[in-house]
Amino acid sequence: MSEVTPVPLSPRNKQILLSYIPVLDGLAEYLGSGYEIVLHSLEDFDHSAIKVIHGEHTGRTEGAPITDLALDMLERIQRQRHTNHICYFTTNGKGDPLKSTTIIIRGVEGEPIGLLCINFYLNTPLSDCISLLSANNDQRSEHFEQNPIKESLEDRVNRLVAHARTLVDNDPHVLPSLRNREIIAILNDEGIFQIKESVALVAQALSISKGTVYLHLRTLREQDAR
Repeated sequence: MSEVTPVPLSPRNKQILLSYIPVLDGLAEYLGSGYEIVLHSLEDFDHSAIKVIHGEHTGRTEGAPITDLALDMLERIQRQRHTNHICYFTTNGKGDPLKSTTIIIRGVEGEPIGLLCINFYLNTPLSDCISLLSANNDQRSEHFEQNPIKESLEDRVNRLVAHARTLVDNDPHVLPSLRNREIIAILNDEGIFQIKESVALVAQALSISKGTVYLHLRTLREQDAR
């Protein structure tokens, strides 16, 4: 049995704990319904769950008590120096397997004030996991360059073309006949065509003529002008 006891929370520490609620909302949308995410307060063990998302995997709801396992994990974390989390495998009440992590949330003085617990339901259908990786209508591109100073214009264009091609190939709504136009539209949004010689490099990367690139750009600009 855990020897951890409840801790009174100052107004500042309560504010810190509540600030994690948007984090849970973002994680839940990103990770999907296979993950149960619970935010615990260590002030009241009988009603510690102040935020529960996808609680159907364990049957928990907001206001639920903290589990003995969570308290045991907290105690184990505290015994390990320079550690704020622990990962482990467990099961829910039905015996279904879960992969779990317990993360300590600390207050203004570094003391534990809450726990962020994430449980992945290992019986989640593979189709649900794959659907999270599918392209959707809210795509954004972000590029991480290790050394942008040394990257040549040709290398940059080839990298952006490859990235745009991947986005288009993963979008089932793009007709094969419009693939190049959609790739050019993505590159245009990236501003690549503001650079001299980029049209020729894009044409080379896509194995099309410069005239075709100009044609697609003209069509896109006409559409934007409507």
